[in-house]
Amino acid sequence: MSRFDPVRPVVVEAVEPQIDGGRFPVKREEGHLLEVSADVFADGHGLLAGVVKYRARPDERWHESPLQAVENDRWAGTVPLEKVGRYQFTVEAWRDVFGSWRSDLRKKADAGEDVGPELLDGRRLVKEAAARASGADQTFLARFLDGLRATRDELAEFLRDDLAAAMARHPDRSQATSSQPLEVVVDRERARYAAWYEMFPRSQGTAPGRSATFAEAQARLKYIADLGFDVVYLPPIHPIGHTGRKGRNNSLDVRPGDPGSPWAIGDETGGHKAVHPDLGTLEDFDRFVAAARDLGMEVALDFAIQCSPDHPYVREHPEWFYRRPDGSIRYAENPPKKYQDIYPLNFYCQDREALWDELRSIVLFWISHGVHTFRVDNPHTKPFPFWEWLIGTVKEEHPDTIFLAEAFTRPKVMKYLAKAGFSQSYTYFTWRNTPAELREYMIELTQTDMREYFRGNLFANTPDILHEVLQRGGKPAFQMRLVLAATLSPVYGIYSGFELLEGTPLHAGSEEYLNSEKYEYKVWDWDRPGNIKDYVSRVNAIRRQNLALHYSKNLRFQGCDNDNVLAYAKEHQGNVILVAANMDPYHPQEAGLMLPLDYVGVENGEPFHAEELLSGRTETWDSLWRHVRLDPAFNPCSIWRLTKV
Repeated sequence: MSRFDPVRPVVVEAVEPQIDGGRFPVKREEGHLLEVSADVFADGHGLLAGVVKYRARPDERWHESPLQAVENDRWAGTVPLEKVGRYQFTVEAWRDVFGSWRSDLRKKADAGEDVGPELLDGRRLVKEAAARASGADQTFLARFLDGLRATRDELAEFLRDDLAAAMARHPDRSQATSSQPLEVVVDRERARYAAWYEMFPRSQGTAPGRSATFAEAQARLKYIADLGFDVVYLPPIHPIGHTGRKGRNNSLDVRPGDPGSPWAIGDETGGHKAVHPDLGTLEDFDRFVAAARDLGMEVALDFAIQCSPDHPYVREHPEWFYRRPDGSIRYAENPPKKYQDIYPLNFYCQDREALWDELRSIVLFWISHGVHTFRVDNPHTKPFPFWEWLIGTVKEEHPDTIFLAEAFTRPKVMKYLAKAGFSQSYTYFTWRNTPAELREYMIELTQTDMREYFRGNLFANTPDILHEVLQRGGKPAFQMRLVLAATLSPVYGIYSGFELLEGTPLHAGSEEYLNSEKYEYKVWDWDRPGNIKDYVSRVNAIRRQNLALHYSKNLRFQGCDNDNVLAYAKEHQGNVILVAANMDPYHPQEAGLMLPLDYVGVENGEPFHAEELLSGRTETWDSLWRHVRLDPAFNPCSIWRLTKV
């Protein structure tokens, strides 16, 4: 640094929140405050002042929020996030010349020293501020200077609080220091808080051996709304290819009438911008979306970037695909798995600009049909720059769009996809099945820097993942995993059949379902005996009625003396929720729980109410520890709302 560079005496560093030095934006939701902090200091003992500057892009005009000293040279301020979109923010700080002068003036006067020279400096400072000010403040400062000629107590005049306030509004910021601009993506609430229900529309009918229609699937929407879900997620609804079609249970033995996998997208009737003729028309789909909206839900679509060998792209743009030396197109493989019914796209082909533009147009097409949430299939097998570009450009036009990353892969890859723009991410929740595993994992998601960019969507099951605990644990396991997913995270989901305790694997050791509806039509008995529909509805109602469950960063694990029981609490605006889950679906477990008395606002020995929300029972507790019994035969979990008497 040259000694002739502009003087910036104040240091601003360690600005938070930021991701990778500002390379990626942090994430927040509309209507909230972004809490910004930074280390701010300078040489000497003078006072400092500063602001958080912010603007909603593409607006060029900056707004400001004052910084307040916290402790040990740490300062903090807030940014009101009033609308969905992208914001920039920076921290700017400067020497508070007038404040420092005023402080020294008071000290000298209190010590009985002559302050005449200081008062002359004060006149100069006020005069300079008046030149920077405008309007009422300029008039006030000018009149103040005029009034000094007539006053007998000039010292008292300079110590007036209204003068200090006016001077603080017009400081000399010519030598202010600013941090680099950082960004925050502001999403709508659904990005943070939602309950997802996944269903295959073709399996919502009553006649075996044929596809249901959108109209029949629409008739099922009230059932889903009554269960308390906010998002209805549909696997691909497009035409399905014939070449390489998979038969039942993913076999190559295709029988007449086998519908194939919905992820083998495209045939002679259309591709990613068409709907399967058996489901109906685009107009039928539009009516389905409108019906969901009328019930307070929204529709999420699967965005699977792959093609059947019969997809129109194969004929129209063969250059978009991988080719073998003999000129044939290569189907997808993930050894030992083979996907003979799918062609992957070559994102780095010579015509990649046209390919990327076309893929973006698919998203925009479905947005035009009322879809603003997309579950993206296997994004980790596509280039990171593509996702950063696609999500960024789509959200420039449609900032309310939500993208969920279905990426069950290596941790760093999952994190990078979230940084690159995905609003939500699938997680390892399905494979975390002990209290110790869940504590460690959820602390990582909610208490490390991942909390700034990674919103974990805890799906309890998927069409591809039927964990052993559900295969063997029966009803208690389904109840336990539901409560954990729904209360550990504000965004979670289930795949249809979960509420019916569907849990038969393809074979021992497999996480695939036997007779999976990925490869065949299903006719479900939605009133199957032993179902937990009422339980699902109750858990979702508890979520909606308790704001503490709408957030993840407030998760705190509580002390518990039984290694088979997981206990945790959440608090938001006085709403206190305590959860205890028996993660052993086979045996009753008893445990002593350490209660969150600090959240309730009571001391040990003071009474408070504990309302068990699943059963409706209310008790009065008055101690730091509570003994509980969680019996899988009755209820493996308890959810309490704690309130002061």
